[in-house]
Amino acid sequence: MRLTKNTIVLALTLGVTTSLSSIFSVQALELSDSVAQAMPKLEKLYLHLHQNPELSYQEKATGQRMAKELSKLGFEVTDNYGGYGVVGIFENGEGPVVMIRADTDGLPIIEETGKSYASTVTTTDAAGKTVGVMHGCGHDIHMTSMIGAAEQLVKQKNNWKGTLMMVAQPAEEVGGGAKAMLKQGLFKQFPTPDKVLGLHVSASIPAGKVAVVSGYALANVDSVDITIKGKGGHGAYPHLTVDPVVLAARTVLALQTISSREISPLEPNVVTVGSIHGGSKHNIISNEVKLQLTLRSYNPEVRLQQIAAIERLTKGIAVSAGLPDELMPLVYVHDDETVPSTYNNPELASKVKASIELEVGKANVVNADPVMAGEDFGLYGRTAEAVPITLFWLGAVEPAKYEASHDSGVSLPSLHSSQFAPDYPLAISTGVRAMTRSAIDLFNEK
Repeated sequence: MRLTKNTIVLALTLGVTTSLSSIFSVQALELSDSVAQAMPKLEKLYLHLHQNPELSYQEKATGQRMAKELSKLGFEVTDNYGGYGVVGIFENGEGPVVMIRADTDGLPIIEETGKSYASTVTTTDAAGKTVGVMHGCGHDIHMTSMIGAAEQLVKQKNNWKGTLMMVAQPAEEVGGGAKAMLKQGLFKQFPTPDKVLGLHVSASIPAGKVAVVSGYALANVDSVDITIKGKGGHGAYPHLTVDPVVLAARTVLALQTISSREISPLEPNVVTVGSIHGGSKHNIISNEVKLQLTLRSYNPEVRLQQIAAIERLTKGIAVSAGLPDELMPLVYVHDDETVPSTYNNPELASKVKASIELEVGKANVVNADPVMAGEDFGLYGRTAEAVPITLFWLGAVEPAKYEASHDSGVSLPSLHSSQFAPDYPLAISTGVRAMTRSAIDLFNEK
């Protein structure tokens, strides 16, 4: 902790018995007041971002706005990095390098919240289809919180020393942004961080509260395509065919045994068949059926076990049907979309939790379990530098709605829902305070 002149004077006026926690409490009040003063400007930024979302790989205007905001605060800014990513560097003397990351892309969703500020944006996606666009995963809150934290850290630059690195990352929703920024040289062209922090809104935690998960927090995610081949023919003469629809049905059931019978029950994992397409008419047996799967796990070895089992089972079913080698199933893993699990460094997670508890109060730091959602934030901790990372959950649900849901048992809109409408003022102010305090404490740790 770095004691300023004002803090020391205040400590003396309180008496020599003033504890460290008391000083922290005073500083927290000062930060709280400063964030409250900044909120009108931050809310205006949030509404702009919410009403102007851009899809993955299309975040040009969003990146420009992030670059503008960081430049105004005195950061040395590099834009169009790894796509439309932005890197801001603020050097403040000798000390550690702390990186704070926010993601910038929206989702192809037509917003149905009914809010006066709802997004009405439409655009053309990569397939040439006209789609609505919405920040249905809270990236607008992430960006606003990052800018808010940047402003507070610049204001409090006398209370810390080191290099602050702000990263506005594109294309998180498709798992490509972190890869692109790291590939371009994020940890080589710029100072290599000693610690990396991020936050993500939660649709199941009330605004004003925060949760920190130690260890695995989010999952490995893989998209897998399976093409099951057969020998088509007339539906009246199935004995003259090898029906790929039947093989697909057998395959779907067999895939469920990967989690239930092949992988240890102590290793969380999911194999979900999300799409199945085959055939064209009632009385025609087709030549092939296509399946689309999502795989989830935490342990990287479990991920490999899932993929190997899929390849073995699908081939075994085809062989049992008498198909020749040239008609074996094709299993394709979309490596470009693969996202590794997010592993929150336990020591860093513990420090971040302690900082947030001091800032927003212990009662406002709640428990949360790991989830099977994916986040490419995990990639920042998987480089050769093995940088410790931690991403914490930021409550976003209006407290009254949270209580009503808890009492009634009626589910709240989830992330990626067209009806997800966060309590953005409370979420942003909490996010800014939590991130700012965490960063200051990390800069000042011995």
